[in-house]
Amino acid sequence: CTVIVTRMVTKDLHKPISILFCNLAFSDLFTSFSGFWISMLFITNPDITIFGSKDMLAPYALYTMSILSTIYNLVSIGIERYLAVAKSMRTRFRVARHHSIAVVLINWVLASILGCLPLMGWNCLHMEKNLSVLYSPFCVDYLIFIAIPNVVVAFIIPLFTYLRIIIILRKRKLLMKACGQATGTYKSAEIQVARTSIFIWLLALISYAPFFAGVIFDATNRRCHVDLYPGVYIFRNCTAVLITMNCLGNPIIYTLKAKTLGAKLKALKCLSTTRVPACAI
Repeated sequence: CTVIVTRMVTKDLHKPISILFCNLAFSDLFTSFSGFWISMLFITNPDITIFGSKDMLAPYALYTMSILSTIYNLVSIGIERYLAVAKSMRTRFRVARHHSIAVVLINWVLASILGCLPLMGWNCLHMEKNLSVLYSPFCVDYLIFIAIPNVVVAFIIPLFTYLRIIIILRKRKLLMKACGQATGTYKSAEIQVARTSIFIWLLALISYAPFFAGVIFDATNRRCHVDLYPGVYIFRNCTAVLITMNCLGNPIIYTLKAKTLGAKLKALKCLSTTRVPACAI
């Protein structure tokens, strides 16, 4: 919420990348809200979160939709950064605000369609076959359909984009060095991108790998709910906690770590009239 309010209030942060950052904060907010909804259902009626119920379809669908939106936003940010670096020297191409708005809309439409498929009928409410043990009343084939391609997207595309950015910066640094020019700026940018990409990978790995492992276990498991209680469901709750921690980590990595946004937060807190110029991270 701090990221959203700061970026909406501060006009000189209304840039294409800032739109993606703000939308990422919205996605994380929805993920936290839906996780809180599921937690309240678990507290009031634990059985429906274990054995499944029609009441779990809506919160699980919102949870899935918000997680998918977060993944697509992270991928979009990586692609935007790659385009900003790769195209800046060769063409006059620039990612404009309408490009970012279009990407945000596409991300939410795609996440909404995929996340709401169980509400449209792809669920196992009235059948015992192919029923998910961890996420009843979802079907196992739906979880596999959602998890596998999106895990590939979440890990492969950011890896490609950030590695390409590092390679491009290194080539330009070597070219400037050969021409006898200073290379401190490119060296600093290369270190920052490398450090940020490592943080992104570690955060994504810690947050989503256990959930993906749970889906694989769900697909290969043939035992009933009672046989798996309580150990497997404790593991399921831990995966939800890790996903929520990802929502806390994203603002730290992508926004609050930026000196510009930190200065804006301080200016808003102190009610200062001093304008701090924004720079593209």
